[in-house]
Amino acid sequence: MPAADTHCPYCALQCAMTLRAGMTGVEVEGREFPTNRGGLCQKGWTAADLLRHPDRLTQPLVRDGGALRPATWPEALDRVVDGIRAIQDRHGRDAVAVFGGGGLTNQKAYALGRFARVALRTRTIDYNGRFCMSSAAAAGNRAFGLDRGLPFPVADIAAADAVLLVGANPAETMPPFVRHLDGAGLIVVDPRRTATARMASLHLQPTPGTDLALGNGLLHIAITEGLVDKAYVDARTTGFDAVRAAVSDWWPARVERLTGVPVADLHATVERLAGARRAVVLTARGAEQHAKGTDTVTAFVNLALALGLPGRPGSGYGCLTGQGNGQGGREHGQKADQLPGYRRIDDPAARAHVAAVWGVDPADIPGPGPSAYELLSSDEVRALLVFGSNPAVSAPRAARVERWLRGRDLLVVADFVLSETAALADVVLPTAQWAEEDGTLTNLEGRVIRRRRLAAPPPGVRTDLEVLADLSARLGVPTSAEPRVVFDELRRASAGGAADYAGITYDRIDAEGGVFWPCPDAAHPGTPRMFLDRFATPDGRARFVPVTHRPAAEEPDADFPLYLTTGRVLTQYQSGAQTRRVAALPGEPFVELHPDLAARLGVADGGPVTVATRRGSATAPARLSDAIRADTVFMPFHYAGAARANTLTNPALDPVSRMPEFKVCAARVTAA
Repeated sequence: MPAADTHCPYCALQCAMTLRAGMTGVEVEGREFPTNRGGLCQKGWTAADLLRHPDRLTQPLVRDGGALRPATWPEALDRVVDGIRAIQDRHGRDAVAVFGGGGLTNQKAYALGRFARVALRTRTIDYNGRFCMSSAAAAGNRAFGLDRGLPFPVADIAAADAVLLVGANPAETMPPFVRHLDGAGLIVVDPRRTATARMASLHLQPTPGTDLALGNGLLHIAITEGLVDKAYVDARTTGFDAVRAAVSDWWPARVERLTGVPVADLHATVERLAGARRAVVLTARGAEQHAKGTDTVTAFVNLALALGLPGRPGSGYGCLTGQGNGQGGREHGQKADQLPGYRRIDDPAARAHVAAVWGVDPADIPGPGPSAYELLSSDEVRALLVFGSNPAVSAPRAARVERWLRGRDLLVVADFVLSETAALADVVLPTAQWAEEDGTLTNLEGRVIRRRRLAAPPPGVRTDLEVLADLSARLGVPTSAEPRVVFDELRRASAGGAADYAGITYDRIDAEGGVFWPCPDAAHPGTPRMFLDRFATPDGRARFVPVTHRPAAEEPDADFPLYLTTGRVLTQYQSGAQTRRVAALPGEPFVELHPDLAARLGVADGGPVTVATRRGSATAPARLSDAIRADTVFMPFHYAGAARANTLTNPALDPVSRMPEFKVCAARVTAA
């Protein structure tokens, strides 16, 4: 029976599994690995169900007369290339855009960036990771000089005596991760009493949009109570005096009035973190998906630095990466402002290095382009090629994005099912699934791992690398579609960069169970724990950065008196294009609201309700729960149609990360 040791196609925990091909389908077995310890969640156990799903696309589709019809690969590729050339001749190179995804392998992310900048010569490329990790990445870069979601292995979290988890619900989003959490030392910050919050010994339940004030308030207590690690601050950081001044007026009573978190809980949080031998501060989307997300993360980084945690064995600050290759996907060039190896695209030395690998003139590499939402709303973009994303569901203000997609001269989508975005396309290219291709990914720890192919894709289906190579060749820029060849080129392009993969090979990954970057050469052991001796700043010191709380971009008022927040649920993943097709993953859209609010509105449990914001409305059954604040409603964002939550969300952007404000906006609820 053919078998392959590989990793789950869903979240960044990248749980290890073994696939076995049988007569009736593919069997999934959990495999021992540091992140999952042999366990899988419901999504992992059922991941192979999609491989033979009847919704699989097995031949290209092209739109004629308003309808999609089957086509041959030559016809479909000709349609794409002819459209690209006509649009660029008429509107310029940047009128053709590329939109990628945080689930693409490292090879695909690299190839997509190379395709955009060499074959298309366009600066207009970004990816859906902008909606996930950008605020944490921006905060990490300015504090530490480098962004790696977890700069330490997940095993360090399991060994910590205290863990502050801000805006994360891993009990539902990555269940095997909770094996690394000890409830006795766990403190959770979340407006909802989630499954993770119920595990914790202390739950802080702030008003949505006030996490930044909470972080500043916790640091204020650490300073006034004499809990700052002064020796660490003096030896390893800069900028503390400015931050101390910035938090001086965030006394506990003021923080309680603004956030709703009791003063006693604020003190208990700081005392537990400061009193622990090993402590970890973690943030995730709840803190980051705001128009002030970068500053919010920075507030918690400042707290971690003041307590002397980052770069201390067994302690530190980290971010829980969401998408399967959310880490590697942002390192190798599909992000609007980056080149491979985490190089800045506006750095002359970086441009020269990458240009030499690509065999082009550095001057021919385009400059930085617009961020994801700006790209998806730009009238200057006339054509869009989408790989590994479903923005018609996942983008903020999704109804407006859908109208924008319909208005392009050419929309090309590569996918293995007809997602909501693919259904709008002029050309749909059927691509392979995760178990039908080889590649590498980088998990939430910064560990580079192997994805191994179990079987070839169905006849008529090509891998994303093959599609990109086919398109590149037709545009006069031949490239390889072989994953090992592409990875070797990626290694050369990343060499000397912040995310240096030069010393990572397939053989080493196989022998060592994955290799942590940076790993600059074959003799280097890799870097499981970063910043032990110095930070990645010019002077080797971490930077405190003063940040000031400001209200959400849109606060409740008389017309929209409630807070709306969105998130994930246990059985679904991202836009749901995959998981909604798996029969063994039940789940329906819902609106969670407090029983007191429901009583005021005359809403019954299970009855239909409509949530409206200034951008639109969505309707779903009510789910009454005292786990949510009475001033807040929650909707999962996995669903399309009338229950599409991202129709409601606010596209206000963080000025640094360009992250939209998914996690809070003003809303009203009525019985439908």
